[in-house]
Amino acid sequence: MRTDRLVLREATRALAEAGLVASITVRDLDTGRELAIDPDAAYPLASVVKLPLAIAVLREAANGSIALAAQVDVDPLARTPGLTGLCRFEHPARVSIADLLYLAMCVSDDTAADALFERCPPARVTGLLRGLGITELTVRHSIRELHETLASRLTPDELPQALALAIQASTRGGGHLIPQLDVTHANAGTSRALVDLLEGLWTDPELANEREPMRRLLGMNLMRHRLAPDLESDDAEWFSKTGTFLHLRHEAGVLEHADGSAFAIAVLSESSVPARRQPGAEQALGHAARLLHDQVRATRSTR
Repeated sequence: MRTDRLVLREATRALAEAGLVASITVRDLDTGRELAIDPDAAYPLASVVKLPLAIAVLREAANGSIALAAQVDVDPLARTPGLTGLCRFEHPARVSIADLLYLAMCVSDDTAADALFERCPPARVTGLLRGLGITELTVRHSIRELHETLASRLTPDELPQALALAIQASTRGGGHLIPQLDVTHANAGTSRALVDLLEGLWTDPELANEREPMRRLLGMNLMRHRLAPDLESDDAEWFSKTGTFLHLRHEAGVLEHADGSAFAIAVLSESSVPARRQPGAEQALGHAARLLHDQVRATRSTR
């Protein structure tokens, strides 16, 4: 059997060959056994922030502060930039809070997420995280603020310039010339903290009311191009949320096996390649996560 060190070295090499630096944490939810690459490095969260947002909205619904059946009017002139869902609507729409949750989580609809942030502001989401004992995830702003970067001011033909700036303007320690990409100003977190949140969601009685609704939403996620091809099978189901912005590629979720075992997995990454489409990077992230998962699962009986 290979050692943890050899597995971590192989995964790190695969990431480097794809032009990536990444933080990856894999944890067995039954034994607590964990294997990780740079698990405490902070990254801007991009759309992964919708994971704690959705938990907070469901918490407020359980408390009676938010009604999931309440109808929200969405004005296309005020929509958040984005590629999916309400971000593409050209006419006024009326959508329930419950359906906004579906759109935000399952098609990563940024307009839907911001409609939820209007009813459950970032400070309340962070407050929930702190109440759960999670200190390394912080929600500071809406999705719209994330888009208010250089990328939103450029034409599509100029996107490579935005990608190059995003890559070159990073500083050691997580700083960045673009505030929304600086971990001290952005929605930010670590892969280990995301795994802590997922472990709580799957096992903590404190999150019992949110567990099944969140599991259902994570299971309906339609963004399955990153880690799912390497993790899913007829005997393993992947529940996750992705996040993508400029040079950031993330995903966090839980892999449930038919034998009852479950593994929380979080991948946060930055690319050094100034290209929007990078299938090699997606494959490298899936491959690296799979290597760590397989090692943790293979060593269950040896501990």
